Amino acid sequence: MKSVSILGCGWLGKPLAISLLDDGYIVKGSTTSEEKLVILKASEIDPYLIDISEFEEHDFFLDSDILVVAITSKDIDAFENLIQQIENSRVKKIIFISSTSVYPNINAVVTEDTKTKQTALSEIEELFRKNNFFETTILRFSGLLGPNRHPGNWFSEGHKIKQPKGFVNMIHLEDCIEIIHEVIDQNCWNITLNACSNHHPTRKDFYSIAKLSKNLKLPEFEENEDLIYKIVSSKKIQDTLDYTFIHDDLLSLEI
Repeated sequence: MKSVSILGCGWLGKPLAISLLDDGYIVKGSTTSEEKLVILKASEIDPYLIDISEFEEHDFFLDSDILVVAITSKDIDAFENLIQQIENSRVKKIIFISSTSVYPNINAVVTEDTKTKQTALSEIEELFRKNNFFETTILRFSGLLGPNRHPGNWFSEGHKIKQPKGFVNMIHLEDCIEIIHEVIDQNCWNITLNACSNHHPTRKDFYSIAKLSKNLKLPEFEENEDLIYKIVSSKKIQDTLDYTFIHDDLLSLEI
């Protein structure tokens, strides 16, 4: 029976863990909160208290076939230490959850070949990508939405939303989970993939409908700004995994 360790059982990691359990995997999951250990255990996830910035040993947690890294830390030193531990572990396959925020706003479509910004996240990506002790697939997710992440709640009343004529890049939680399953099932390793809905409505349309769907007041928008945007292409992931997005109409989502 295959085993998966999920570093970061939060909004994405916990439902991912449950879905992998349903598929018959042994699943270990980490949290930085002692209170959440009992919650993970109640879901039959083998729980671990891990904060990679504390530089502790994680031998038992890393005793798995596959590691999914789903934490928001940008601590480069901590990741270098973690990678050293992975090199001495049983883990040979890694899925690193990254973000399309690594791409600059170039007022055009961005693909996996687009030059990324020089950020801590892009540097951490490279630490995994260049390591020869294991195979890493990097998934660059766009803006995350789904249960407990409704875009109608993202801006408070009176806040003016910037770039109304710009375009949104979003992905639903269910697509995130399904894509991770497909990477594992299809043994798709040593590749970097964007994951984003094909639908890119304007920010004005998207956030207006999001507010209305919650019976909230229409948002206000900044006007007279120079247009700044990017449109994230997911063509590569669709071609590579033969993947069809579950949620591909961002103006009719039910969250």
